[in-house]
Amino acid sequence: MSIPEHLRKLMGENTKDRMTDTQERHLEDIKTAFLHLVDTKYRKGQHEHGGDLFSRSPLELLNMAIDEAIDQVVYLLTLKDAIVNVNNSKPR
Repeated sequence: MSIPEHLRKLMGENTKDRMTDTQERHLEDIKTAFLHLVDTKYRKGQHEHGGDLFSRSPLELLNMAIDEAIDQVVYLLTLKDAIVNVNNSKPR
């Protein structure tokens, strides 16, 4: 799969020239973790839901994405509450 034109323009031509070796290693770690996570998540979804994701209608995909976005906000707000509660329970 090639990088869409609008993303290539956004990234610029020489993005590697603008990062340190440490930043490059950090990016590689993120990419490696992401590849593992997306592979696992896709396979789990395939097992749970079946069918071909790419055969879903645009409206189905949009509704599924909205559901996922709602879940993400719920998780983030719950995480924020947990962090605030931990920070507030520490002795001062």
